[in-house]
Amino acid sequence: MSTPEIRQEIEQEIEQTRARLGATVEELAAKADVKARARGKAAEVKANAQARAAEVKAELTALPGRARRSQRRWPLAVAAGLVVVGAVAVWRRRQA
Repeated sequence: MSTPEIRQEIEQEIEQTRARLGATVEELAAKADVKARARGKAAEVKANAQARAAEVKAELTALPGRARRSQRRWPLAVAAGLVVVGAVAVWRRRQA
């Protein structure tokens, strides 16, 4: 091999090494940017939560009207039951 050929090969090798080094530096910088990674993770979690909320909403709207009404009424039934139990307890205490 002649000197110009060797020189050209070395220059090509240097350019390839520079390109690999540049890519490595970019990867390391991305890993070191904790703030950006946290923002990305937060955006991912938010998107998942929104998707799940949309699924739940679709499931609830798919329920027949009677089932939806009964879902809203059960807290009222529990509260009424507690009032009755409390009233009985007060009445028994007064009787004793």
